[in-house]
Amino acid sequence: MSLVQTPTVDCVPQLGGPTTVGTATNAILTTVDHPRLSSKRKLDDYGGPTFDDDDDEDQDENDAAFAELVSVRMRKDEPNAVHSSSDAQPRSITAAQFNPRVPDDRSTSYSCSTRAESTRSESRLQFFIKMIPEGKTMVFQFCSRDTVRSVHDRIQLVTGIPVHEQRLIYRGKQLQWERTLAECSIQNDAGLELVGRMRSTGHPHAWQVVDDIVSVVCRLCRGETIPSAAKHIKPRMSEFLTETPKDEERVPGHLQIFLSCSAPAALVMLYMSPIKGNKDCADSSIRHFLNSSRNSLPKPYHNYCAPIVLEFCKLLRRAALEDPLYLSCRSTLWSLLESTGSLENSKKVIVMQEIFPFVSELGNRLSKDLVSSMESPTSVGPLLGDVRDLAAFLLLLRTEITEQVGFQGPIPVTLDGKGYKHPLYGEEIEFLHLLFIDLLKRMGECLHKMEECLAVKHKGEGETNYSGWSQYLAILKELNSVSKLYLGAEEDFWMVLKLRKSSLCTLIKYAKRTDDHQWLLEQKDVTDFESRRHLAMMMFPEVKEDYEELHEMLIDRSQLLAESFEYIAKAEPEALHAGLFMEFKNEEATGPGVVREWFFLVCQAIFNPENALFVPCPNDRRRFFPNPTSKVDPLHLEYFNFSGRVIALALMHKVQVGIVFDRVFFLQLAGRDISLEDIRDADPCLYSSCKQILEMDSDFIDSDALGLTFVREVEELGTRKVVELYPGGKSIVVNSKNREEYVKLLIDHQFVKSISEQVSHFAQGFGHILCNTGLQKFFFQSLELEDLDSMLYGSETTICVNDWKAHTE
Repeated sequence: MSLVQTPTVDCVPQLGGPTTVGTATNAILTTVDHPRLSSKRKLDDYGGPTFDDDDDEDQDENDAAFAELVSVRMRKDEPNAVHSSSDAQPRSITAAQFNPRVPDDRSTSYSCSTRAESTRSESRLQFFIKMIPEGKTMVFQFCSRDTVRSVHDRIQLVTGIPVHEQRLIYRGKQLQWERTLAECSIQNDAGLELVGRMRSTGHPHAWQVVDDIVSVVCRLCRGETIPSAAKHIKPRMSEFLTETPKDEERVPGHLQIFLSCSAPAALVMLYMSPIKGNKDCADSSIRHFLNSSRNSLPKPYHNYCAPIVLEFCKLLRRAALEDPLYLSCRSTLWSLLESTGSLENSKKVIVMQEIFPFVSELGNRLSKDLVSSMESPTSVGPLLGDVRDLAAFLLLLRTEITEQVGFQGPIPVTLDGKGYKHPLYGEEIEFLHLLFIDLLKRMGECLHKMEECLAVKHKGEGETNYSGWSQYLAILKELNSVSKLYLGAEEDFWMVLKLRKSSLCTLIKYAKRTDDHQWLLEQKDVTDFESRRHLAMMMFPEVKEDYEELHEMLIDRSQLLAESFEYIAKAEPEALHAGLFMEFKNEEATGPGVVREWFFLVCQAIFNPENALFVPCPNDRRRFFPNPTSKVDPLHLEYFNFSGRVIALALMHKVQVGIVFDRVFFLQLAGRDISLEDIRDADPCLYSSCKQILEMDSDFIDSDALGLTFVREVEELGTRKVVELYPGGKSIVVNSKNREEYVKLLIDHQFVKSISEQVSHFAQGFGHILCNTGLQKFFFQSLELEDLDSMLYGSETTICVNDWKAHTE
């Protein structure tokens, strides 16, 4: 159902009036006095003062105020309007079909007396035709033998409304064209009602429900008292949403009805109404729609509901950008779009154009807030809601740019406007780049100001305003994402962070576990050990202090490894996330100290070479890597899974266990390749041999003096066997051209393939303890080997007793 709009006539869906027109198929024709607003609908179409002569001045003031506040686009000409024969709406009447010079119908009488004097003896009628809902009335005079069709013709002549768009209602019945006024029992001074003719619709009940909502809103805007009005509106909203068709093809047509009836405009007008109670009623009703749209509709349908919320945003934005209801609508909009991801390709242009104003609005606001946080020590800085909303809209905008524009790499954009151009998105791409430059500059200044404040605080001369810095990391995260779109922008971004490393590391110390800060670990040179450790530790669950939530263990010291294996390896991962409560049999001691002792003892047992799970490095007995021959124990893979859990739990409890990993083991856990230099500690002999092969004279090695081929001898269960490094390796002689490939395959076989199963099961067990098992590889990627050494083994510097006392409870 589309709105009927012209310079002189608006058609507004109306229900709740007389039963003769109280159906969802009525479009009410109302004369208005603002031809300058011919292409817009005004909020006062839904209510306001009556048209008594003494209210003319007030009406003009209200019309002007509401027209300036909100103007609603015509629905019929929009691409999303529904026009199919199965779900159509009232036909819009164009401006050409109306006579703009029609005088005020309140004082005008239209006579049919153009006939000869001899006809005056015939019965003549004067009757009134009321145009609902505003109550404007036209007075007509006809002869009793004139047909209803002649009345329709006269109405078209006066108003320009086509005959086929008109319906005349008298005493609850529609008058038929071919019948005379006498046959219809039209009496003198009778009152008729003029309504618009409706086409068929596939959602008749939906029209009825929305018209009921608009009807109640209209009455409230006119000043009528409706007890608990919100209780009339909200159930109808819920009914409208819950009756959304299950067939997705029919969903857009159903939800479009809410827009076509201009229900958002009516509710916003109610929100802006000066009448007591109207604002609260509208606020409650609109918030109910926002919540119901997210909770009642399946997620795949959320994007169809987004245009309605967008309409609320556009109307409320004109009232005030700080309005709480507008902020709620804005947040709901991005959540609806975010829940379904990118929209269909056919809607990409609409999405880009509609979300861009929000990015512009929020970006400019953040820029001002960053300046304020630098200038005022008491400033709260950027608000969480603004940063969150900007992040959501930027995600949608970046998705549109990357998917719809279809570039293959960073976009070349220059400040002189000679860079990348796109026929549809040139303005958006350029503006987003300028916004990135502005915010990055502001953030650089803010981080510099932080360093000054921290230096003052270090001297004990002032207080630090951490609250004003609380959103800095979130803003930097979005700038990092945007920087990947533009050529050279990513380098500029990381350069700013390198220059302000100290302030960035301070921010990281206050990072929250619930936030996503993985992007900070992409470049380790902008962080220090303390900040990297803090970020890595947030990948673990938080250890609980409640005894009832802890995983209890009662261990016999004489069966330490076997019983620990049963308690840890057999437990569900979630049962271990709260932490451990440890007690040794026949011992009274409990608490964190006992847990630390158990970790140390069980790790010493796991990494004991006699248990054949791990082997120490010859040059550094603290360092271990998996034993290639661990399969001598049938349960060796289960024990590697157990080992991964124990090491992760030790890190989660911040317990140092006295062992560290060899570089080849660490690199495999991080998913990185192993080079010759990486095996120096794990196998010094192999390292030396490979080094000599690579440095040998080419002529000497080509002479086959070494007699090497692409094979390797391995010892397994007391026997030695030859393994080919490459298919047909026995017949491939090592020479100066393939020696680098030979060394690479030799290292790969000894330190990757031979222990791949052991490493995989260890990593799996380690991942079980993380908040997200998928972060296992990233955990090791985020750290340097020296970082993990400090976390597992501790520092080798002399213990400072005073520092020990200061950090002991």
